Amino acid sequence: MDTIVAAATPSGRSAIAVVRLSGPTALDIARLLVHDDSFSPRPNQVILKDLKTDDGAVMDQALVTFFKAPHSFTGEDMVEISCHGSPVVVRRLLDRIQQLDGRLAGPGEFTLRACRNGKMNLSQAEAIRDLIDARTAAAAQLATRQLKGELSNALSECKQYLIDVIVKLESALEFVEDDLPELQRMAVIDELAAVRSTVDQLAKSYESGHLVRDGLNVAFVGRPNVGKSSLFNKLLTRDRAIVTELPGTTRDSLTETIALNGIPVTLTDTAGIREAGDRIEAIGVERTHRAMADADLLVVVLDGSTEIQAEDRRVLERARAARHVVAVNKSDLVLRADPEEMLDGSKVVHVSAVTGGGLTDLSAAILEPFGSVDAESVGLLVTDSRHCDLLLRATAALEESASLMRDGASEELVLVGLHNALRYLGEITGETTTDEILGRIFSTFCIGK
Repeated sequence: MDTIVAAATPSGRSAIAVVRLSGPTALDIARLLVHDDSFSPRPNQVILKDLKTDDGAVMDQALVTFFKAPHSFTGEDMVEISCHGSPVVVRRLLDRIQQLDGRLAGPGEFTLRACRNGKMNLSQAEAIRDLIDARTAAAAQLATRQLKGELSNALSECKQYLIDVIVKLESALEFVEDDLPELQRMAVIDELAAVRSTVDQLAKSYESGHLVRDGLNVAFVGRPNVGKSSLFNKLLTRDRAIVTELPGTTRDSLTETIALNGIPVTLTDTAGIREAGDRIEAIGVERTHRAMADADLLVVVLDGSTEIQAEDRRVLERARAARHVVAVNKSDLVLRADPEEMLDGSKVVHVSAVTGGGLTDLSAAILEPFGSVDAESVGLLVTDSRHCDLLLRATAALEESASLMRDGASEELVLVGLHNALRYLGEITGETTTDEILGRIFSTFCIGK
């Protein structure tokens, strides 16, 4: 195994940058960096040292910490160097370490080594990625719980039950000439039903879990000057979009993310939909149509102080094919539009971008089509589509085996589904995962982690 190196902090200027080495020659490289063959720091002790070039010139003064295997993040010898956060210093340090036979790490390679060395399982490693990528406090909390092993523990119980059942059936297959007694067969069916129920509940939690992790894309659409940008700014609680009384002020789509009930919601303010007056506006309208196609939900904004216009009707007609909410804006003025008669049961919320009235109702209406998720107080949720897919496969395999048991099939046939289910659950935690799948998973990690 070679020694890898990477910056563990983002690129750019900062007070401190952290460069990590992991592998059998990590300490040897550190000795060459400080030009001291006798450098043998005690593990976990921080030491101030000069980092030097090949000819002895000082590159920087840094804090050096040695972590002795197996008591490190990767389970290997590790060295962490905290230097000054100049991009020039970091680049020179990485170049120097490569000259000393260190190799630049690939995405997630430190965490991959931690998995292979038994410091964590695959689902915990994925939780590290999710924690880094978390956009809300609720998403960070879920990732932390998974990192602590909550999902692994739930799966461990299921796998242990499965192993017990497999042992019973394998024993019956090897040592008992007759079929299992009916009482034992019914007991096995009950055990499989209990395991299947637990696995199925975990799979169903993905519907809420992926919302907390991945969030929603919401696009504000409507004709010009109905108040899309004003509502967009009001939900953001800051003036992100330019607002004027002139129609067509918004020429391009603007995107920002907020948290609603712990769920990251990406809001897109779009150009008003109408017959374009010039080439620039035409491009803006085309981008609006693309934003509508990509959105999980459309907020169709109407001006409640005016009569419904033909352009409003065209927007509403287009929105009916997707999830949508109708926001009747300017409710602080005299209501002239009465859209509810023409909306065929669409959700309608009356709001005012000036006073902020109805914004709470609008926030609730945005989340309502996706089910009730209290992201701040939920239990264990599956947040990864890979985990959900494997749980569904395990559920199907368990149901197939239970059905064969009920039909009086031989233990050999029943065991096929049980071994498949056990393998699917093992793939979640990395026990039966191929190198190809591992490579695909860790390619989504940031370099240095």
